[in-house]
Amino acid sequence: MELSLLVRPSAEAKQALEQLRDDVIEIMLDMPVWSEAPVGNLGAIPLGVLRKNATQRHGVTRWKRGVNLEAMNIDDVEVIDLHPRLLEAKWRPYGAFVLHHEYIHALGFRGHDSTFRALEAAWPGRTASKHAKEFTEMLRRSRADWLWVCATCQNTYPRQKKSGGRYRCRACSTVLTDQVNPDKI
Repeated sequence: MELSLLVRPSAEAKQALEQLRDDVIEIMLDMPVWSEAPVGNLGAIPLGVLRKNATQRHGVTRWKRGVNLEAMNIDDVEVIDLHPRLLEAKWRPYGAFVLHHEYIHALGFRGHDSTFRALEAAWPGRTASKHAKEFTEMLRRSRADWLWVCATCQNTYPRQKKSGGRYRCRACSTVLTDQVNPDKI
């Protein structure tokens, strides 16, 4: 793995990851859909964190180099990384769902096909999966220096740079105005 991609979790994050891992594996062991799978072996996969400035990726399963993609197994996983904000109490239920999602990949389901989605939907915390958009929006707003604001419908779009009047609202086509992100002041 490229050194620039490595982020070492703090002792506190490591403890939170271990607790989350134990909770997710315990739940998966009780799920009928995983009764024949080697769920107990998932605990051997190292867990890590993504960079805190990531805004689109919530979790990732990283495979060892040179792995046969047709015959992947748990031993071929180098690490599963989660966004560090998923370890906060507010996002923990969604973090468990994301870890379950990554464990599905680790169990050999590489693509996001209908089988994968059915396995993912078996997670007992049905509302946890609904937090993906909210989590992404929170991450984007926390990084944005500017909000592009629509004076007509009040939609806001978090961005890193000014719009300079060059962009229109997706909903109503009104020219967007720039506003300093109050969360960054």
